Amino acid sequence: MTARHFLTLMDLSPAELKGLIRRASELKMLRQRGEHFAPLSGKTMAMIFEKSSTRTRVSFEAGMAQLGGASLFLSPRDTHLGRGEPVEDTARVMSRMVDVIVIRANSHAMVERFAEHSRVPVINALTDLYHPCQLLADIQTYVEVRGPIEGRRVAWIGDGNNVCHSWMNAARQFGFKMVIAAPKGYEPDALLLKACAAQVTLTHDPKEAARGADIVVTDTWASMGQESEKTERLKAFAGYTVDPALMQLASKDAVFMHCLPAYRGVEVAAEVIDGPQSVVWDEAENRLHAQKALLEFLLAPNRSA
Repeated sequence: MTARHFLTLMDLSPAELKGLIRRASELKMLRQRGEHFAPLSGKTMAMIFEKSSTRTRVSFEAGMAQLGGASLFLSPRDTHLGRGEPVEDTARVMSRMVDVIVIRANSHAMVERFAEHSRVPVINALTDLYHPCQLLADIQTYVEVRGPIEGRRVAWIGDGNNVCHSWMNAARQFGFKMVIAAPKGYEPDALLLKACAAQVTLTHDPKEAARGADIVVTDTWASMGQESEKTERLKAFAGYTVDPALMQLASKDAVFMHCLPAYRGVEVAAEVIDGPQSVVWDEAENRLHAQKALLEFLLAPNRSA
């Protein structure tokens, strides 16, 4: 049987994604009640990370352990990837030894090549183009605190980056509207924007994006690997800070989200991220539960507690 991969949100159907969100909340409740559920006993997860990580690594490793499985972590120093061995060969070998492979990579194209030659499911834990696991947690968080996201309005304020791209795919899959406010030169991918045109619009005005929004989302202005651009980016993103004045333009029940790490006083004011509209800490915790639901879906789809 051909392995199912999770490289973008488009790899699952809308019904499957909604089922994952429901399951994530169920697994969260199981953990809160202290109930042991180990459907992945005897399974092994390999993690290949070219980039450093806090939430992604901890949530995947803890999640796999809580589901009864084992995990192993491989940094760039631990593999021959990028040091002469073809990606295809690494995929062929590793997928004969483990049950699922989680990759955090610089190149989305590399992860696609890896998945193409893997016998087991491959999960995208962040690439230069997408961060789909983050969106599972984000959608779960909104559903838990406000209910269904269908028909809602999301304002993305800032860089049209990999997380923004995954929000765009989420708009298609979950049926909500999204307005992106990004400075010129930092817009999301043009082809993806065209594909999402029915759900997503672009502006260069943060106020226009935030007006009437149910969710206001931002991210760091300089992601990993962009440190040399920090000064230039700070100038380009002037006026894009999510502050109390911007949040006041959103709906009265609006929530604020950020995938972290956050820089207070830069992309978001401390009063916002630490204020009552922020669901950032629930969002971070839900990385654990959403990824447990994803692992169960890919490795033990017929087992449930």
